[in-house]
Amino acid sequence: MNNREQDKYLILSATFGEGHKQVANAISEAVNDMVADAEPITIDIVEWVHPNLYPISHYIYKKSIKKFPQVYSFLYKKTRVKNSFSVKLNSIFLSGMQTVLKIIQEIKPKVVVSTYPFAAGIISRLKEQGLIDIPAVTIITDYTDHSYWIHPSTDQYVVGSAQLRDQLIRLGVEKDKIKNTGIPVRKRFMDVLPKDLLLDKYMINPNMFTLLIMGGGDGFFGKGLSTFKALESISTPIQLFIVCGKNKKLKTQLEWELKDSKHDVRILGYCESIEELMVISDLMISKPGGVTTSEAMAMDLPILIYHSLPGQEEDNAEYLCRSGFALSAQSEKELIAQVENLVRDSAPLRWMKQRLKKHQTKTSSTDALHVIVEAARCRPLLNVNDRTIHKQKEIEVSI
Repeated sequence: MNNREQDKYLILSATFGEGHKQVANAISEAVNDMVADAEPITIDIVEWVHPNLYPISHYIYKKSIKKFPQVYSFLYKKTRVKNSFSVKLNSIFLSGMQTVLKIIQEIKPKVVVSTYPFAAGIISRLKEQGLIDIPAVTIITDYTDHSYWIHPSTDQYVVGSAQLRDQLIRLGVEKDKIKNTGIPVRKRFMDVLPKDLLLDKYMINPNMFTLLIMGGGDGFFGKGLSTFKALESISTPIQLFIVCGKNKKLKTQLEWELKDSKHDVRILGYCESIEELMVISDLMISKPGGVTTSEAMAMDLPILIYHSLPGQEEDNAEYLCRSGFALSAQSEKELIAQVENLVRDSAPLRWMKQRLKKHQTKTSSTDALHVIVEAARCRPLLNVNDRTIHKQKEIEVSI
């Protein structure tokens, strides 16, 4: 019987954007499946560091993104490159260093994985101050760079594209610190049932066009009801899945508004089997979140991008369209015209599928895990001692 204590893999994430959480889940799942004598521990760093402010800050984040996207766009662009403003703003998020240090002292992880930029910043700062000596891996959950992802004491970066790898090198990150694995997706995207079985399961007509509409984890989508009503103008009846996420109000409204649709409409809330819907769909309309699009790419599903949020989603959209993985629509009228054209002529979809097959990401979580395991072997864990405890008091002064 093996009594060896399990190695701890600490994964720091946040629910400020569904993608950070989903990547953390993918890595946690991979550790459980593939690393013997290892235990993944996933922590929402914002909830732990600011437990009293977390509910209201999460609410404000979602509302501000939806109602005041120009404010988020301004802050994103203003901090894109490291400058005095970005450093001052970042210092607010570094206020949780003591809490994170206490977590590390308690868990004693073999490696720390960050899927949230401010978590990566805190870990780097703790290493710079000599408070910890733990391998640090950062997984960038979009296809673009930002100063808040890049920190001097990060040991390895996991990125989703060769383009992003090259951009980090131009920004001064050492080449051997960057691994392009694709953005990690969960195991279920590797173990999907065959398409013919799923067509039967969902009672789908294989001779009809099937469209999947995703609104993100919180159900954000374009102009809401008007966009969905406009789908009625598509001349040929299609099969339509609409995933509203956690937006129960939108789901209820759509069920009423589309009850007499000429299309075969299926309206869903938060969907745990999204990979199955991706397999049986011909096209997905979605915001260009890094994780959702990575999942679609793993399923060879062409994407029609609509209603990009400012900042990283705009950058994601540019990358996906330039790479031939997606098309984009800037208006409701253009969106409907694009779908109409693709229903009539599937040649562009076949071309995009071929492009996607050449950039397969089904093994992204496994490949990312190999990077993490290798990083964990590189340096022994620094034992927490009196020197570390004394230096805790210096944290606030050095921020």
